[in-house]
Amino acid sequence: MNKTHAAASLLALLALAQTSAEAQTSQIAGARNAKVTQVYEHSLPGLPGKSVKGVLVEYGPGGSSPSHRHAKSAIIYATVLEGAVRCQINGGPVKTYGVGQNWTELPGDHHGISANASDSQPAKVLAVFVVDDTDSELTIPDRK
Repeated sequence: MNKTHAAASLLALLALAQTSAEAQTSQIAGARNAKVTQVYEHSLPGLPGKSVKGVLVEYGPGGSSPSHRHAKSAIIYATVLEGAVRCQINGGPVKTYGVGQNWTELPGDHHGISANASDSQPAKVLAVFVVDDTDSELTIPDRK
């Protein structure tokens, strides 16, 4: 599946999820000009105790999230739906991802930078989490 097809599929899934599930919007402590909305959640058949959760992250111009980790069991596949996002995982190089591009975060990974790459245009990311059913807090900001 090419990246354009994958992005289109994710957009369709997102649209379906928004119409079929009650979205839960929250703010992450320390985030700037950012909104996080859980757009779907579903138990995974054949994998007792595991579920998949879709989270839409919307950054306004210049928006960002504080450095953070995710739930201890989280495996995340994130795809940029709009704009461009700057990202740094585990102290590696800062990368910029555009529409249709994606990255993966594994359990225990540290997300040092997560920010809109633009000061004039919005950006959106769909993050798909596979997590233990008991993990209720998906994002844990670093303590200062």
